[in-house]
Amino acid sequence: MDKRAMELKDTIGMMNSEDYKERFRAEYCQTVIRYGKLKNMLDRWDEGTLNFVPTCPRSTYNMQVKAMTDYIAVLEARAVMEGIDLSD
Repeated sequence: MDKRAMELKDTIGMMNSEDYKERFRAEYCQTVIRYGKLKNMLDRWDEGTLNFVPTCPRSTYNMQVKAMTDYIAVLEARAVMEGIDLSD
């Protein structure tokens, strides 16, 4: 599954699944999608092409990106341990 092409709405079915592995995949996809959107915003901020003025200081967004990166890494580690394929 190409998480870059997915949108949050594409994970609804997975979130409602009876199978915890599907719900896990949905959580992973949602986190990757949200991370990508935040990273894109920060890249535009750095380039000076952001079309709004952020209300939080950059350091707050940096902490959020770090937390999201760490969380994605934890989910990927759990997936390996639990035998959950995140690639399909």
